[in-house]
Order: sequence, then structure tokens, then C-alpha cells
Amino acid sequence: MKKRTLESILKIALDTFPVVLLNGARQVGKSTLALDNFQNYLTFDDGELRLYAKENPKGFLKNLDFPICLDEIQKVPTLLEYIKMHIDSKRVNGDFLLTGSSNVLDHKESKDTLAGRLCELRLHPLSSKEKNDKSDENVIEKLLKRDFKLAKKDYTDEVCEHILDGGYPEILELGGLSKDLWFTSYIATYIERDARDLADIRDIDSFIKFVNVLASRSGTILNKSSLSNDIGTKDITTDNYLSIISRIYQATLLKPYFVNIGKQFVKSPKVFFNDTGVLCSLLRINSKEKLLSSTYSGQIYETYIFCELQKHLSYLQKSAQMFHYRTNDKKEIDFIIEVNNEILAIEVKQSSSVKKEDFKHIIDLQNRYDEKRCLGIVFYNGEMVVEFSDDLVAIPFGIFL
Repeated sequence: MKKRTLESILKIALDTFPVVLLNGARQVGKSTLALDNFQNYLTFDDGELRLYAKENPKGFLKNLDFPICLDEIQKVPTLLEYIKMHIDSKRVNGDFLLTGSSNVLDHKESKDTLAGRLCELRLHPLSSKEKNDKSDENVIEKLLKRDFKLAKKDYTDEVCEHILDGGYPEILELGGLSKDLWFTSYIATYIERDARDLADIRDIDSFIKFVNVLASRSGTILNKSSLSNDIGTKDITTDNYLSIISRIYQATLLKPYFVNIGKQFVKSPKVFFNDTGVLCSLLRINSKEKLLSSTYSGQIYETYIFCELQKHLSYLQKSAQMFHYRTNDKKEIDFIIEVNNEILAIEVKQSSSVKKEDFKHIIDLQNRYDEKRCLGIVFYNGEMVVEFSDDLVAIPFGIFL
């Protein structure tokens, strides 16, 4: 089993709060992480146990052995109210680890958020660093420290492998047809099932069509009307589908960046799938050759960088936010990351070479906005780090490996 970066953070959270909520997509490794830290473990996938907790929540909690992990808590959202009552009568840090494959705090039946009693953590699919047994390395931290050391080599094959595999732990043990079947089963079983559990979807075929159409738009500005037209739904239905796919941790809407530099900004979010293995499966891409020749190749590479940045930001343990940047006069930067008083402005280029022209929109931002230090980065498919100036650097995708 691969060591997870989040494990040390989880242990600190359990020492500090009576309840820790560990969220993340199905099969991402939540149960494995929980079982490594808790002897007492119950899952609400068990229908009989779920019914008991719903019908007699006080009796259910009274008979538990603590500390305990309650898995798939979103299936019994009303239990949160009784967990709060239990904690208020006897507060012991680390008594409850709750896990969920959709966010129970957003559930309409959740009457209490356990404010002041709960720490919420997100477990993402494995990062490339975790897959390579480097769980203690954080790429964002390296960038902030200007640590760009990287061996000169061709990273293409390994990056392609990480993109095609994605980050679900079970995939690491599979290959060929078995891998293709796993992804097909995951999409049909978990994405469909969790969507049904979360909302009253009358036309599941329409939702699956939405998932497939959305896959072709990962890494692009969200155009809701165009998306609705392609699916054949009304905007209100598309909004519902977007909410569902986000709440089951399969996609993220990345907010736009706003700054007072005398420009008008595009207000729509960018949409990204949260795992490139699932994305490639939906796009029917299962080999390096298909990946590199696909019309979606650039979007997939950008999605890979988004997924990796999102994971490293989540485990950074600093106040940080990520945005996309696009002005009405079409000046675009793929990612803006704000950490404390510093900005990382990031472009993703699939090409194997890079020139200063590739930094033009980053340079425009740097010239207009000097309130915070801004490091301009182009991640590219090359073999070596190229520093164009103190604040402009091109870095191979290999930094994430």
C-alpha cells in the first residue's frame, strides 16, 4: 500500500477535534486509511446497520466502542445531530472519524454542521509523488522555495503512464484489458450509483450523456448553454448535474481570478475532471499513442497538472487558493495560485520546447500587478529546467514525478 501524504495531517486532526470528516471519491483509499488508524470500523453500505442508525440514532451511538470510524456517513446524514449531542455530553478528541463519498455537510437532511467540533479533510486520488513513493515531497512548496532542481531526461513516457492510470489505488495492480474494464465498471457502478443516491435523477441516461460530454470539455471555460444544447437538457438540469458531479468529487469548477489592474475578466469557471484515468476512459484513450494524437491531448495534460496542483495545495497546510485567469481581451493564464503574499502564475504547454513568448500573458500580469511577488512558470514536455529571468522559469512535467 502506498503511503498517503494526508496520513500525518489526519493524525494531527484526530488529536485536535472530536470529529474528523474525511471526504473523497469512491475507491480513493478512504477506507484503507481509516482501517490503518481505527480498530473499530462500521460502514453504512450495510443496509441493516443503516436502518438501525436511522431509526434509533441514540441507541446506535450508545452501543458503539470508541474511537470509531463510520464509513459512508452521507447515507445517514441525520446522525450528525446526535453525534453533536454525544460530543457535547462527553467531548473526547479523536472519537469519530466519518468518511463520505459525497459531502454530507451539503446534504439537505444534515441539520447540524458540527461547527467547532469537526475538521473536514479531503483525500484525493494518489498523486504522482505518492505513486512514486515520495509522499513527503510537495511541489507547491518547492516552487515557493525556488527549488527547481530536476534531472535532465525525457519524462514523456512516465508522464503519459501517470495520466492514463490516474490516481485510484486499485489501478496500480492492473494492466491492459483489466484496467479498461475497471474504469468502465467504476463509471457505471460508482458514478451512476452515487448520482442516484444523491439526487432523484429520473433520466440516468441523460446524466451519463452529460458526464461524457463534460469529459470532452475538461480544461475549458464552462459554457453552460452550449453544454445544455449538446446534452439536450435545460440549463436548470445542467446546473443540477454539475452540482452532483462536483459533490461526488468527480469534477471541479475552478473559479476565475479577479484583480484590480484595469481589465475586465471572464466570470465563468473552468471545468476539470478530478482524475485523468477516468477522463481518458471516458474519451476512449488507453495508450500513449492515442493520448499524444488525440484532439483532446492539450486539455488532458492541463487536467493532469490541475489534478496534481490541487492535491499538493490540499496537503500544503498553508492558506492557499487556485484560480484561472482570462480577460475579455483574451489574455489567459491557466492557473493562478495565491499563497500568503506570493503568486504563482502557471501556464501548461504540451510542446517539448519553450520560448519567452510563452510567458507573454504572465509578463503582462507581472507588469500590471506588483502588490505581490509573482513567479511565472511554464510547465512543458521538455527535458530540462530553463530560467529566463529571476521570476520566469520553464519546468518539465517531470517535477511532479
